Amino acid sequence: MKRFLTLLAVILAALLAGGCKGGPKTKLLPNVSGKAGEVVVVIDRDNWEGECGSAIREILGGDCPYLAQREPLFALANVPPGNFNNMFKMHRNLLILHIDPEVRKEGVQYRRNQWAQPQVIAQVDALTPSSALSVIREEGASLAEFFEQAERDRIVANAILYEESSLKDCVEQLTGGVLHFPSGYKLKKATDAFLWIADEKQYTIQAVLIYRYPVSGGDLETGKIIQRRNAVMREQVPGMFDGTYMTTSAAVAPTSRSLRYHGIDFVETRGFWEVEGDFMGGPFVSHSFYSPDGKDVIVLEAFVYAPKYDKRQYLRQVEALLFSFEWKNIEK
Repeated sequence: MKRFLTLLAVILAALLAGGCKGGPKTKLLPNVSGKAGEVVVVIDRDNWEGECGSAIREILGGDCPYLAQREPLFALANVPPGNFNNMFKMHRNLLILHIDPEVRKEGVQYRRNQWAQPQVIAQVDALTPSSALSVIREEGASLAEFFEQAERDRIVANAILYEESSLKDCVEQLTGGVLHFPSGYKLKKATDAFLWIADEKQYTIQAVLIYRYPVSGGDLETGKIIQRRNAVMREQVPGMFDGTYMTTSAAVAPTSRSLRYHGIDFVETRGFWEVEGDFMGGPFVSHSFYSPDGKDVIVLEAFVYAPKYDKRQYLRQVEALLFSFEWKNIEK
């Protein structure tokens, strides 16, 4: 009996030592609180109502681009430092303004999973309110992208956790890569060079269109992307009535920018879609990039139809899925 207890003690000690030494810290943290698309801003009332607060609201609370109604990029909540207790420390997205004359280096510190998981924290370190304002303005684009990518990462992690594995093969056959869809998404249409995958509910549609076409020159310029898009939509995405089809709205010109993610260089294009001959419409965003052999252009496009609701979160959810794409069996 004594030998058994001694052996048990040794095993427990080894397990505890291994867990403390090698176990990831995030496993010990509670889950984050707060709604998707929220950012808690830890800043004193004077600076929140002053220039620093105005700059933060302009960067993070400004209008989300290419939505029919005005919706903020993020919903912001102000918490003064004195009220920043454990309840707020659990929030998913935190922006902390740290103004102190003893700050050693001014700038922004980006951290993850400090008090909860999956959590992101951006801390602005500055000597004075005026220098804090300069840091916020300088890092504005990075701050917005930091929180935006954190929201995408959570959506993709959830998609992988509850993945609709039946969609993997058709995506891989068309693109040579993997795109993760959560349960609820179903294959609506498939041809040799086109896929239509959607989560359709009574009043909302979240969909991803995947297509490819041969390279012909200038393929990643905005005009060529839209020209090709309109041709594919006319052929593959009919409206509810005969003779109607999806196209790109000319009311607001689409815009593009070049990005790199998961080792893939692509052009992101945003705009509005509409149905020729009908009154349906909504926002879309697409990623266009070359196939590994350089012979084709591959397009991943997300669009939303939600006439009864705000569209920011619906678009963010389906757009995030595009960022889950990665090549299969190709070294990054």
